Amino acid sequence: MVNIKEVAERAGVSPSTVSRALSGRVIVSPETREKVLQAVRELNYQPNALAKGLKEGRTKTIGLIIPNVRNLVFPAAIKGITDVAKKHGYTVILCNTDEDIETEKAYVDNLRKRLVDGLIFSTATAASTHILELKEQGFPVVLMIRHMEDQVDAVIVDNYRGGYEATKFLIQRGYRRIALINGTMELDLYRQRFAGYQAALSETGLTYNEDLVVHGTKDWEDGYRAILTILERGQQPDAVFAASDPKALGAIKALKEKGLRVPQDIAVMGYDNLDMSELMDPPLTTMAQPFYEVGQRAVERLIRLINSKRKSRPTVERLPSQLLVRASVGYGPAGGR
Repeated sequence: MVNIKEVAERAGVSPSTVSRALSGRVIVSPETREKVLQAVRELNYQPNALAKGLKEGRTKTIGLIIPNVRNLVFPAAIKGITDVAKKHGYTVILCNTDEDIETEKAYVDNLRKRLVDGLIFSTATAASTHILELKEQGFPVVLMIRHMEDQVDAVIVDNYRGGYEATKFLIQRGYRRIALINGTMELDLYRQRFAGYQAALSETGLTYNEDLVVHGTKDWEDGYRAILTILERGQQPDAVFAASDPKALGAIKALKEKGLRVPQDIAVMGYDNLDMSELMDPPLTTMAQPFYEVGQRAVERLIRLINSKRKSRPTVERLPSQLLVRASVGYGPAGGR
């Protein structure tokens, strides 16, 4: 690999003159600059970005840490991050933890050794004390999709409002026995969707029935098992609110195998608006999350933190989800037309 010394020799100047000519921040004569650029072209010299970053205190690199690369909520968010990062001249390093906190800590150590300028996490749980430590050290950190109350800057979806609006929509359509297939209560986003579900029931005068609720599901297979569990309890809902689209997919599969029609016998609603939702049979009514915008806002927030010289109080930005009505929800026994 060609180094700056070789460029200097070819141009007939000193290495420091090459640095000044290429930086654009120090004035050199047009003749000298042209000699340096000619040498750069002839030798195909590529400046060492890490060395440049060391000198300037920046590497224009950020780390993105996600819990599961197979989770379909992340592609749009990642694209939002990389699109904005590219415009600002940043490179993004993607790390997948598989929800293992020790793997995550190892990634953090490695990324900091590589002198990344900041980190975006979508892995936050109650056990993520290392994220709080980074924040306390003044290292630029932003959370995305998940958050830790108001302790760290974050960009998320308003999950309480989403859970409330999804349940209220089903109630307005005439459904009264509404089951909930929820994720783990260790994550705030599922706690908030559950709270929104409860609030909509309470506001309408409907009694909360814990036998219609299953927490802790992760994927479509868990959604499949959850609806079977509810039916085995002797409970037949007239609608199911699944806290993610894959859970809804599993629920629809289980209901069909039980000879129940969607939505004629039981309506099903999801949360996400993944690509699969419109292709389901029937197409899935869901709460669409603005994942691309979440990614954009998260990296914009991180770049502001990187460039800021003053410590600011963390803020949590909540973006709205949007109701998309499709064929998996009709009208329930109570009418609702």
